[in-house]
Amino acid sequence: MLSNGLPARVTSLGEQEVTLDLNHELAGRHLTFEVELLTLTAQDSLQKATFGAGCFWGPELAFQRVPGVISTEVGYSQGQVEDPSYEQVCSGSTGHAEVVQVTYDPQQVSFRELLDVFWAKHDPTSLNKQGADSGTQYRAGIYTHSPEQAEEAAKYIEEKRAAMPGVKIVTELEPISKYYKAEPYHQQYLSRGGRFSQPQDASKGCSDPIRCYG
Repeated sequence: MLSNGLPARVTSLGEQEVTLDLNHELAGRHLTFEVELLTLTAQDSLQKATFGAGCFWGPELAFQRVPGVISTEVGYSQGQVEDPSYEQVCSGSTGHAEVVQVTYDPQQVSFRELLDVFWAKHDPTSLNKQGADSGTQYRAGIYTHSPEQAEEAAKYIEEKRAAMPGVKIVTELEPISKYYKAEPYHQQYLSRGGRFSQPQDASKGCSDPIRCYG
């Protein structure tokens, strides 16, 4: 993780030089800048978690701010059509949900802590609707990557259900299926400026209110 919050993959490590693969939208351009390497995490120690919480822009920014989250991307999951476009998903005909996929270091942040962030970013009692956005693509869900995640998420939902007697929780819990990364213009949408070209702070630990559409 770089000091500006940008994740980077180390491709070679020497005594005096470190080569980084930033995989960034500026890749290929001639740039000169100083880089401070804050953390170095082995790729095989990282894990993924995927959540649906309505429109994916706001939840992605919330997860970007979590210490221990290495990277985020938004996409479409749990549908029937292969590699759908945003327009197809918005039509409601593909069966996909808008989701945020988080890559995280479990030594720095636990899956349960990510569940807490997710729970705070959605209404678990609202079926196929979050805020002003309605449709099956905006349904709430936890889409697990392992039996361990599924077990922990099920326990978490039961704890929430016990704390909300008489209230129906509709957040779905399923193994992740048919995940496709969304178009580039959706990625880190709010931190890059959103609709109104006003970037929102994605730095770790930031607690500024999130403007859902920018």
